[in-house]
Amino acid sequence: MSGELIFEGVTPWPKTLISPGIMGWYAWVPGMQCYHGVVSLNHTIQGTLKINAETLDFSGGTGYTEKDWGKSFPEAWIWMQTNHFTRPGTCLTASAAIIPWRSRAFNGFIAGLWTGNHLYRFATYTGARIEAVHVTDYEVTLVLADHHKRLSLTAARSEGGILKAPTARQMNRRITETLSAHVKVIMEERKGSRWMTVFNDTGRHAGLEVVGTLNL
Repeated sequence: MSGELIFEGVTPWPKTLISPGIMGWYAWVPGMQCYHGVVSLNHTIQGTLKINAETLDFSGGTGYTEKDWGKSFPEAWIWMQTNHFTRPGTCLTASAAIIPWRSRAFNGFIAGLWTGNHLYRFATYTGARIEAVHVTDYEVTLVLADHHKRLSLTAARSEGGILKAPTARQMNRRITETLSAHVKVIMEERKGSRWMTVFNDTGRHAGLEVVGTLNL
């Protein structure tokens, strides 16, 4: 495989000194097994890749970039991500996991909906909570909420490929990831005693991982 892809209009996750990325102040906590970052919520792609004798043109495509570093992935997690909505430039990324730290473990989650040049955040460190999580062979439902807004995600599962993932010693863990799921996204904001829908769309070509058993 050879070629060159150019990412244009990169949109990083907003950063502050206290919250230097998607992990918030947890990014400063020492001894975490895994750290997570979002390099770009949304960007355009130009260029081609040649795989054996086939040339694939990615020009005009939509991209998203994230990264992980540390010693090992969590014990169990749900992860979903998609940039392909009706409104161009919209991005969803969400994950929930059982996170080991020192001799204990805690439930953690992070979600961001980027739309209309505004980022709606839901995370353990923002005071949000998990209202519901439900996993079947066919779909995954995750509902997150705080005092002012609620994010409901329903992902339709599809077949995926097997990836290598790290443990504390080597890359000997196997996980299944698909890039062909669909995620129904509903964002609501509280107006007095009522919830008003401010975003309702389905993301296509979604990445989805469901690993282990979550008891959140």
